[in-house]
Amino acid sequence: QAPPVESGGGPVQAGGSLTLSCVASGYPTKWAYCHGWFRQRPGYEREEIADINNAQQTKYSDSVRGRFTITKDYVKDMVYLRMNDLKPEDTAMYYCAARRCRESTYIRWGQGTQVTVSP
Repeated sequence: QAPPVESGGGPVQAGGSLTLSCVASGYPTKWAYCHGWFRQRPGYEREEIADINNAQQTKYSDSVRGRFTITKDYVKDMVYLRMNDLKPEDTAMYYCAARRCRESTYIRWGQGTQVTVSP
């Protein structure tokens, strides 16, 4: 099972938008796996910011709710994070991760993609 692979990060000005992508393929039973997005900001611990289960139900951290949207395309085996109204404090390394849906612990992690938001 290959780890998730993120892409789509980069520099952006405050108020702008980015969409991060995550290749989420290679699972023997893909419906059994759920995905989330995490980020680690400079000086902070890694935090979970979004999660989507196999019923397409989503959860968000307070810091991104209303601005970020997680989606999953089961046909393309892709997970996306649409980020709107970006703020300098959103600057972080963003990670895609997978877990078995019946469990809460994430077991597969990507290498991350950097998002840098300038004022």
